[in-house]
Amino acid sequence: MKKALELGATGMILVHNHPSGNLQPSKQDKNITRKLINAAATFDILVLDHLIISEKGYYSFKDESII
Repeated sequence: MKKALELGATGMILVHNHPSGNLQPSKQDKNITRKLINAAATFDILVLDHLIISEKGYYSFKDESII
């Protein structure tokens, strides 16, 4: 969030990894995503997607209609 504000961003994509290889978002992943979307909206920044990556591939909150 800090970097997005510093750069004057209007949108951002969240990304984190799951070293376990499990691509399914946890309850905590969903909660932090919701909190970050709300915080970003305060600054007129749109969260475009949240990606979970691993050696097996990726999971997109946008593709799964969570965002």
